[in-house]
Amino acid sequence: MNESSVRTVGWARSLPMGQGVKAARDWAQEHLASLGWDETAPETVHSVLLTVSELVTNAHVHAGTDAQLVMSWDTRCLHISVHDGSASLPTPREPSEERVGGRGMLLVDVLADTWEARPCPHGKTVTACFRAPEAAAAV
Repeated sequence: MNESSVRTVGWARSLPMGQGVKAARDWAQEHLASLGWDETAPETVHSVLLTVSELVTNAHVHAGTDAQLVMSWDTRCLHISVHDGSASLPTPREPSEERVGGRGMLLVDVLADTWEARPCPHGKTVTACFRAPEAAAAV
């Protein structure tokens, strides 16, 4: 295999506003199980599922739009991307005793190895990346 080529496996799902975050988590869990991560990297699975929940919630609540969830695994990093129709980029906010919400991107920042938000012609995409622990990387 050419060193510059990368084999990637990916999945995509559209999540209309009426569908809950649970549907996104369940869908993501199914694909993480197909990679064997539920057995080899359960802590990473929990972090990924919480990140999926936060990013889809942000798309539905803060952007007020449907969400498109894409997961891709390139044997080095699992990329979780959520696209929504708002051009407003997320930023972590300091926790406040006056606000109930506003901690989602702080959680993503702690859980993911890296994350970024990029504007797109019709909104934005937020991508969080997770490097697999050695046991999961061998799958």
